[in-house]
Amino acid sequence: MSGRSATPAVLGASILLALAAVGAAVYTQVQWGIQPCPWCVLQRAIFVCIALAALPGLLLAVAATRVLSALLMLLLAAGGVASALWQHFVAASSTSCNLTLADKIVRGAGLDELWPLGFSATASCADAATNLLGVPYEFYSLALFAALGAAAAWLLLKARR
Repeated sequence: MSGRSATPAVLGASILLALAAVGAAVYTQVQWGIQPCPWCVLQRAIFVCIALAALPGLLLAVAATRVLSALLMLLLAAGGVASALWQHFVAASSTSCNLTLADKIVRGAGLDELWPLGFSATASCADAATNLLGVPYEFYSLALFAALGAAAAWLLLKARR
């Protein structure tokens, strides 16, 4: 598959991966009782934003649109990596994460009212520090953000050729 014909596949896979991450988070919340903190919820929102950023690039076969989609995806993925690292190394050792940047963004955007199940923080950062199969939960997000960032970087490199 050539670089140009692979572009829609990469964009489509990025959308599916980002939305699957949110679905998996909500599933583990409902089925396994893993409650999200504000930083977890912010990461969910970033995954949704990555999917939304990729959508125009997928739907419109215009080079400039695909470059803009990839650039937005890369920036959002970098923000996701930063939020996952912050959650693990800073917020997880805090007893409260009310009124943190994550909490202000989620509440300010009204996401917790738009879809309470998916975007309401129901645990403190210290309580949300959970391991899943021996790996800190936020590292799964970190890996997915890194993969989505790599996909976006690949799209940007392909667009330069």
